[in-house]
Amino acid sequence: MSLTFLKYSLVGSSGVLIDFGTTAFCKEILNLNKFISSSIGFIFAATTNFILNLYWTFNSDSLHFGIQYSKFILIALLGLLISNFLLFILEKKISANFYFLKLMVILLVFGWNYTLNIFFTFK
Repeated sequence: MSLTFLKYSLVGSSGVLIDFGTTAFCKEILNLNKFISSSIGFIFAATTNFILNLYWTFNSDSLHFGIQYSKFILIALLGLLISNFLLFILEKKISANFYFLKLMVILLVFGWNYTLNIFFTFK
C-alpha cells in the first residue's frame, strides 16, 4: 500500500466524520430531507477533503488551486449523484438503517473518487 493511498484514506476517514456529522445535524436538528442532508454533508466533506489532500496527501504547491478545486468538486458531485442513486436504490431494496446504508455507499464511491482524483485532479 502506498503512502499516498494511506494518506488519502485517512483524509477520507475524516471526511466520513464530517459527512455524517453534517448529515445528522441537517437531518435530525434542522429537519431537512434526508437526501438533501446527505448532499450537504457530502459537499462539506468534499471541500475539507480537497484542502487536506491538496496540501497533505499530494503536497501540492500548484498555483492552479481553482482549477484543481473545480476538478475535485466535479468528481465529488458525480460521486454524489452515484451515492444518492445507490442510497435511494438500497433504501428501497434493503430494510436497514439509513446511516448504515450511507456508510456502505461511501465505501463504494471511495474507489471512484480516489482513482479519478489521482489521475485527473492531482496528476
